[in-house]
Amino acid sequence: MSRSNGQISIEPAPPLPLPGRAGEAGWHVGWGPCDDLAMPENTRERRLAALRGCDRILSGVRPTTMRDRIADMEAGGDLDALPDFYGDGPVTALEERVAGLLGTEAAVFFATGTMAQQVALRYGADRTGNPTVALHPLGHQELSESHAYSRLSGLRGVWPTTAPRNPTAEEINALAEPVSSVVLELPLRDAGFVLPTWDELAATAAAAHRAGARLHLDGARIWESAPYLEHSVAEIAGLADSTYVSFYKTLGGISGAALAGSAELASYARVWRHRYGGEVFQQWPAALTAIACLDRELPRIPEYVRHARTVAAALATLPDARVFPEPPHTHRFRLWLPHPAQALNDAALALAEEEKAWFAAGWQDTEVPGVAMAEITVAGPALEWTAADVAEAGERLIGRATAP
Repeated sequence: MSRSNGQISIEPAPPLPLPGRAGEAGWHVGWGPCDDLAMPENTRERRLAALRGCDRILSGVRPTTMRDRIADMEAGGDLDALPDFYGDGPVTALEERVAGLLGTEAAVFFATGTMAQQVALRYGADRTGNPTVALHPLGHQELSESHAYSRLSGLRGVWPTTAPRNPTAEEINALAEPVSSVVLELPLRDAGFVLPTWDELAATAAAAHRAGARLHLDGARIWESAPYLEHSVAEIAGLADSTYVSFYKTLGGISGAALAGSAELASYARVWRHRYGGEVFQQWPAALTAIACLDRELPRIPEYVRHARTVAAALATLPDARVFPEPPHTHRFRLWLPHPAQALNDAALALAEEEKAWFAAGWQDTEVPGVAMAEITVAGPALEWTAADVAEAGERLIGRATAP
């Protein structure tokens, strides 16, 4: 591994070299938010229209309208009640719900997960007087938060490992200097949605605490990590000193996040939430939608994870296809096909428009010539797909991608 001028070279993950992040393969629309913004508007609208018009969706879900969101708000609470004012009312109800789910003393609502995680790391640094935190180079703080932990809070990151997985207890023990916090991302998304085993996770948590560090869980997708770890989200969070959860990733809410932990952390978080500009006057739409999505989606996630294994096994039968992890650790995984990304994206769009079947999109070329990768999200719409359905649709996609 080398690092200079902000550039890093990271050990590749099997079975093919890591091609970098593909588009968000579809919790809301099947194309990544960043990919959408980079597209000409007519292309983006065409793809969204095609997805909305599909009768069957393998990866992701049908885009939600604003009217759909109003229905979620109605399901999440009494719309005739007063809204929140700087975080009471439905926001408090959501915080209490999350604290109960995670088994923590308290939880604090944040407008964004980036803000929540900065506060968690700042808390550890303030309490210990140590500005150094242990992170993974493929973690959210390094890849997706513009290094806010260092730019805004003056913290310094060290990497226990560059392997495409979370650090082990041995790697925490081998850190050359004390750290105030150790961050684990469950699952580690940019390594392919990979998780440690429960024993490995517990050992890493114990190593962090022996080293005098706090353990912070980037649990944006903790909800779908529980089946693989074979422990409840409360048991997982119980290993850590703080846990961040997302309400739009996996659950499909409008926006928002929560930081859960001790009552002392919560008091600190409320002060710093205000200082970071997160003391929003009213956030009841996000809070009510999050409550509704917790009610609707949380009970279904174990089924999504189980079916992802069926989908992945069927995709692995396609000619020269690779899936990783195999079997998937969560309801999301990566799929490689030996065809150019543009051809696969065009084929996916044609399949959607002409056959009303959404396979997978957001294909990106990799460093392996002629091989593209997409992230697959198995959610509610995919449950009606049998293994035979998946393989047949994959063959039709490839046929379109390779047609003269």
